[in-house]
Amino acid sequence: MVADQELPGLTDKLLRAGCVWMDFFDPRSLPPTITDRAPRPGDEAMRFVTGRRPVIEWAVAEMAQAAPNVTVRRGIKVRELITGASAIPGVPHIAGIRTTSGEEIRADLVIDAMGRRSPACEWIVAAGGRSPSEEAEDSNFVYFTRYFTGKQRPRRKGRLLTPMGLFSILTLDGDNDTWSVTLFTSARNKAMRALRDTATFRRVVMACPMQAHWLDGEPITHVLLMAGVLDRYWRFVVNGQPVVTGFAAVADAWACTNPSAGRGLSVGLLHAQVLRNVARRHIDDPAGFSREYDAETERQVGPFYRNQIAADRARIAEMNALADGLPVPPPNPVMARLFAAASEDADVFRGVIEIAMCVSLQQDVVARPHIAAKLAELDGRPLPPNPNIIDRDRMASLLAG
Repeated sequence: MVADQELPGLTDKLLRAGCVWMDFFDPRSLPPTITDRAPRPGDEAMRFVTGRRPVIEWAVAEMAQAAPNVTVRRGIKVRELITGASAIPGVPHIAGIRTTSGEEIRADLVIDAMGRRSPACEWIVAAGGRSPSEEAEDSNFVYFTRYFTGKQRPRRKGRLLTPMGLFSILTLDGDNDTWSVTLFTSARNKAMRALRDTATFRRVVMACPMQAHWLDGEPITHVLLMAGVLDRYWRFVVNGQPVVTGFAAVADAWACTNPSAGRGLSVGLLHAQVLRNVARRHIDDPAGFSREYDAETERQVGPFYRNQIAADRARIAEMNALADGLPVPPPNPVMARLFAAASEDADVFRGVIEIAMCVSLQQDVVARPHIAAKLAELDGRPLPPNPNIIDRDRMASLLAG
């Protein structure tokens, strides 16, 4: 939705590059437990195009290259920020950047879109600014991913992301007849490292009834490992005062979480839209821009980060308890009831998809009258157990082969 508003033509370019449509509300894609399969007004707005990130980034970069008011300079490395006259007494104002070759590029606003490993906070301190406020933690997930290709993409039978007890399984459609299967688990569970073996990976996926058919393709990679993904959040206004003016961090350079929910690009687009809107109002008022951008980031984008961190903490605690043979911590009661209701109610299911796609916050979805009533019906009632759970003994058997 944001991409169509801000970059007309991007969807068509992505499709030409081999990306594919996804529609969770297509009757063939709805969970089999939902009997009401009638369409709803607005369903078409929730269709989206998906593909592997390099293809999406290529399409966006090509549009930027062709834009008449954009200059793209590749192969240029930034060394430091340069400052100009302060807009707030005692607060440095960023007036541009200096490259490693010594060239100075002046700007009304310097935007950091360098991602989770951005060195910009160090540059801010070197320019005389205070350190931004930082929160950082490692959720301790480890990911095992394999990519496949085939003439026909697998038909989706269940959720994109399904908890299976000691691990979760993530199945993603890709571009140009590709798709991926990811198993992620707690890095503390050393036995799960066996998933790097292709035969072990296959045995475990085959034990997942709603996802086993995602192996029906030709593997195009080995099992790829990713670990040490840090959740990090920066705030550039501290105690009501910007650490610098003339500077903005956007998307993963502002906050990043583990990739299990696949929200990075969606949250990044939303944050870029917030940045654009605030810049339109305050490009000539650096102090006003810094304060409003911080406030609007906190209001519109921050809750997505907080919700994901809460979900990650709950899931890793569950995985660790199962691995240690300890009682599993009770789940978030609201979210547990929401997912239970979504398996049977078409409108609750739509609300869950809105949350997953970062169209709506979970706090807003659960407050809707129909959904609140459905959750109230489940209040105090035992929720059905997850039928997909693979217990410790069976998991040990699958890993041992």
